[in-house]
Amino acid sequence: MKKSVQNLTVISNQRLNRDHALLELKSEVLLEGILPGQFANILVDKSQNVFLRRPFSIFQVDYKCNSIFVLIKGIGEGTKSLSKSLVGETLSVIFPLGRGYTFPEKKSKVLLVGGGVGIAPLMLLATMLKQNSHQIEILLGARTGEDLVELEKFARYGTVHTTTEDGSFGSKGFVTDHALFGDELKSFDKIYTCGPEPMMKAVARLAYLNEVDCEVSLENTMACGYGVCLCCVTETTGGHRCVCTDGPVFDIKQLKWQN
Repeated sequence: MKKSVQNLTVISNQRLNRDHALLELKSEVLLEGILPGQFANILVDKSQNVFLRRPFSIFQVDYKCNSIFVLIKGIGEGTKSLSKSLVGETLSVIFPLGRGYTFPEKKSKVLLVGGGVGIAPLMLLATMLKQNSHQIEILLGARTGEDLVELEKFARYGTVHTTTEDGSFGSKGFVTDHALFGDELKSFDKIYTCGPEPMMKAVARLAYLNEVDCEVSLENTMACGYGVCLCCVTETTGGHRCVCTDGPVFDIKQLKWQN
């Protein structure tokens, strides 16, 4: 789908817990071909102190209702404002932006690893991988059990494993402390991950050492979303690249994390 600027209508705002909200935004333009890992840049027009758009991974797409979902964690003025959007309001959205995850060429065993709000692009990814009959294991990590959201939905697409730093739900520790990152890791054909950069670097390192293909979705300040402002430049093996256009998804071989 070609990127465009649209005024999308909020048709639902589901409060998942104290901090997280799931917005469903309806388009009047036919949606088609949105890829997992692509994102939307949303204008925060209710705040006089927030000038830049905020980027959000596209969590899910409902083509029958012609709507997209975005998962928002209210941690700053901009995200808190958007998380309180009311049904019937309109939001100015640029989407779909960026390059998404790539799919295995043959039926594969894949591992999806999400940390915190970094689970957002993995839902659409899991949906499309399931449609293509791949074997899916999903590992989601958070600080506490309360921070883990949408586990039942993820379970529709694969076996779900969880970790929490305080041990209140699932295995205690970081995602890379989970048993899946032991001897079983070599059994996967590919790993997809999104979350805090230290987590993704740890996942990428273990994938690299075990010779498992791995793609990561980077987060950066993506003010414009189409490579003009240069706020999101990151260093790669091929030189400096804009996360918003050359990414946000990169193969770990493109990054200098292992050097």
